[in-house]
Amino acid sequence: MSRTLVVAMGFVTGLAVTTVRPAGAEVAVASPAERKIEQARSVIARDPGRCQGHSDLALALARRARETSDPALYAQAEQALEKCLTVSPDDLEALKVRAWVFLGQHRFAEARDLAIALNKRVPDDVMVYGLLTDAQAELGNYKEAEAACQWMLDLRPGNVPGLTRAAYLRELFGDLAGALELMASAYQQTPPSEVEDRAWILTQIGHLQLTARRPAEAEAVLQQAMAQFPGYHYALGQMAHVRTAQGRHKEAVDLLRQRYQAAPHPENLYDLAEALGRAGRPADARAAYAEFEQKARAEMEGADNANRELVYYCADHTSRTAEAQKEMQAALAVGVPDPELRRRADLIARAAERRHRR
Repeated sequence: MSRTLVVAMGFVTGLAVTTVRPAGAEVAVASPAERKIEQARSVIARDPGRCQGHSDLALALARRARETSDPALYAQAEQALEKCLTVSPDDLEALKVRAWVFLGQHRFAEARDLAIALNKRVPDDVMVYGLLTDAQAELGNYKEAEAACQWMLDLRPGNVPGLTRAAYLRELFGDLAGALELMASAYQQTPPSEVEDRAWILTQIGHLQLTARRPAEAEAVLQQAMAQFPGYHYALGQMAHVRTAQGRHKEAVDLLRQRYQAAPHPENLYDLAEALGRAGRPADARAAYAEFEQKARAEMEGADNANRELVYYCADHTSRTAEAQKEMQAALAVGVPDPELRRRADLIARAAERRHRR
């Protein structure tokens, strides 16, 4: 859930959008974030002592991190911000980008604290409220997240970042129809040139359609997302869920393998392991699970981790049902409608009950 919300702000290294020329030759085209990175570097080359160029570079690198799911880009963004803040320690735009980077690194408490400080400084800044919304939601402070999101929409009705955050919160509390309406409105207002933003919104719409048990509608919108931003790791993952719902498990494996190659995070490997099991490849599934556990445990104390998938793994494969049940109850406390999460919760509860009877 965490990676999903952070991208509401607007992460396959080397990914580029492609277009077909009239002659039929496929030529790589820079993504929106890549173009902004080059523009910022040009500004820095002309005036390396100016704060704004480094701040713009950090923002572009953070956007590229969403496009690629490469966490190293956040470290590069931090370096750019340091150069900016050394020149101008109180630069508002740079500090907003710093909070964004904290969110991308899952340093949610730091992001919240910085956003609160910025909100006191500029109480009418829409994007500061966006930062507050993201950080508070990730920390489980849902009332505070709702209040911050409402301020976004009150200050600037219909703004796209506010709409996508409101959609996330609507989904979180079970209002799928409302979430779909808000995401559709956000998509209509997003310029065609922002191909990754549009692909991200379409991917969220596909996710909502699938959650509402409409796989055909989800498939159609996800195909649009992948056409707009080929190889997009978020869309690959959601399309794999569609294929699973359709019983097309081999295709789901292929899609999830592509996603893991593009975004090699442990949670993506866990999804691949599950798909391999459903596709009738138990040996490959066991190997993938073993690799997942090793990688997930290596990062479990870090801010960016796969601990939710470890909960699933503990319940399904190691019989650590008490630990899994405790974490699952916390995840369900706000009424999340995700059918997969609820299916897992039922399995964990039944396993815990069986163990209690022994």
